[in-house]
Amino acid sequence: MATGDRETHLGQEAAWVWRRLEVPVIAAITGPCLGGGLQIALGADIRLVAADAKLSVLEMRWGLIPDMTGTWVLPRLVGDDVARELTYTGRMISGEEAAAIGLCTRVAEDPHAEAMALAAEIAAKSPVAVRQAKRLLNASTTPGRTAPDQFLDERTTMASLIGSPNNVEAVTAYFDKRDPVYPDPTV
Repeated sequence: MATGDRETHLGQEAAWVWRRLEVPVIAAITGPCLGGGLQIALGADIRLVAADAKLSVLEMRWGLIPDMTGTWVLPRLVGDDVARELTYTGRMISGEEAAAIGLCTRVAEDPHAEAMALAAEIAAKSPVAVRQAKRLLNASTTPGRTAPDQFLDERTTMASLIGSPNNVEAVTAYFDKRDPVYPDPTV
């Protein structure tokens, strides 16, 4: 049931809020990441995982189902049949397997350090382009959105970015072999 202007209830919002943020969210997963904790991590844009981490859609063990947007996000990450197997069995998998099946983005020796480095790398890009890329990627999985809708949105967004102050700064900084300094993070 929707709550106010949200399509989620409070428990679902704990995971879905990461998708709603305008900026990328990176999860660093070490140790056990089970049930609701896994569903919260699935809401992140990028998931870096330790090879020896343990992940599980654990709810079935307790006679429950994933209820924090997991039934929506999980199949989109790993495919329908793998999502079903993980959900129906509650099987524990390693970080290595999680990365191999697409549950996590990649294995990292030190997920937190690599997440911080990746965040710094993304933060050095045009803030408007990053926000628009996330918006478009989120929109691409909206129920009822057609390919022509997505393509029109891409074209319109690209037209708004080409020649913008941040675009000019990104290109100029690249050719000047320096870090960009974006004049205005909103244009």
